[in-house]
Amino acid sequence: MKSIVLLLTTLIFCFSLKAQTIHYFESFDHQRIAYEDTGRGKPVLLLHGFINSGANWRRTQLYKDLIAKGYRVIVPDMRGNGKSDKPHEEKFYQNNAETKDMIALIKSLQIKEYTVVGYSRGAIIAAKLLSLDKQVKKAVLGGIGQHFTNPEWDRRKMFEEAFLGKAYMYPEAQGAVKYAKSIGADTLVLGYLQRYQPATSPKALANFKGKTMIINGDADLDNGDPKILQGYFKNAKLAIVKGDHNGTYRTAEFSNEILKFLEE
Repeated sequence: MKSIVLLLTTLIFCFSLKAQTIHYFESFDHQRIAYEDTGRGKPVLLLHGFINSGANWRRTQLYKDLIAKGYRVIVPDMRGNGKSDKPHEEKFYQNNAETKDMIALIKSLQIKEYTVVGYSRGAIIAAKLLSLDKQVKKAVLGGIGQHFTNPEWDRRKMFEEAFLGKAYMYPEAQGAVKYAKSIGADTLVLGYLQRYQPATSPKALANFKGKTMIINGDADLDNGDPKILQGYFKNAKLAIVKGDHNGTYRTAEFSNEILKFLEE
């Protein structure tokens, strides 16, 4: 019986992969945002990290498990990444543009309430989203600590300058710049994304009325202390799983913890 169930689950997942289609919508400022929309259950919006795209989520256990469990999984390429538009004018990255894209996307899909799952920089955008969009009912912030709440965060400023041409000043950021160039990412755009990355205050996070999970790898303090971030929320669960910053979100343990949270 178990083997039959496993076979059916595999067939459903494979069919879903074959049925994937890249869609585009025109956002609030006429920029085209690419996304995939798979399944018909409760909607889950997956937000990718820095120098990533939606394709990074589609290679994870979490993505596979959400589809197998019957969720509707929406995976955008946030502006400046993947197949979405990458304008070279700064104005297109100011004033929470990425967050406004996600609100516009959800509205275009006529979704009334949803869960947002963000990892690393995707979690930073997710935090701003849950502070601005009342349709967010649950939020998962992964690979993140409290530092993004500080508008003057030194790590953000370091990556901003490194990607805008001053990598020689920051040995710690040179590997990231080199990697971005190796995969053909637009380093100017990545610099603007860092320059206008949103900072969501602890007060704004405390106002979120939905349920929140903070989930990090046990070897990941790249972006601050997840326990401190947990304390900013009135209703947040903390999960620590095995892994470092670049690998945790791909693991089965990461997926299992999130699925349990979504089913609560």
